[in-house]
Amino acid sequence: MSFPTKRKIVIAIDGFSSCGKSTFAKEIAARIGYVFIDTGAMYRAVTLYGIEHGAIHDGTVDAAQLETLLLRIQISFSFNEQRGASDIYLNGVNVEERIRRIDVSEYVSRVSQIAAVRNRLVHMQQEMGKQKGIVMDGRDIGTVVFPDAELKIFMTADPHIRAERRYQELLGKGEKVSLEEIERNIRERDHADQTRAISPLVQAPDAVVLDNSHMTVAQQMDWVMERIDKLTETSC
Repeated sequence: MSFPTKRKIVIAIDGFSSCGKSTFAKEIAARIGYVFIDTGAMYRAVTLYGIEHGAIHDGTVDAAQLETLLLRIQISFSFNEQRGASDIYLNGVNVEERIRRIDVSEYVSRVSQIAAVRNRLVHMQQEMGKQKGIVMDGRDIGTVVFPDAELKIFMTADPHIRAERRYQELLGKGEKVSLEEIERNIRERDHADQTRAISPLVQAPDAVVLDNSHMTVAQQMDWVMERIDKLTETSC
């Protein structure tokens, strides 16, 4: 007689900005006991460091200076019991809130196009995922970081709906921003992510598409858990 068991897999989630990739990935990880690694937060942490140390200012990203600063950057994650999720630490300092600022959002796509930044962070991500049992989201997880991931998901949603979601999130944090500014930023990021020379945002051929424009979180979880169950069941 055989009994169902569970094998660990890598779950790679790619897609457009403000689709709720991180929230989705965190919920998956919490539900099945996997480690969640927020790669977008890692690029935001580098961007924040560049802003605060003079490599990014007045609409300019000094790639050479930022590459030098990479040697000073250490990134780690630590579970926050109060939030029920992992916080990101930059050189030992919790920057979970600071990396979500609008000025960081305006520069992060440009920073992520810098080869030295991507190479450094991709190496860090691959090291984190060697033991499997992880959920990772970003722009090139299923195509570059983990091309052999057992489950690849490509998330998308209508740009206006994404802008409204982001607007409500920032309002809840007390930030004064306009819906028009956020939608402009999202559309500009979409273009930048899809047209950048290094690791552009593309759907992996074997990825399954999740358009969550009109889906609740519960509906999205039902959708993904069905796929995870099929992939992780083995017999012994």
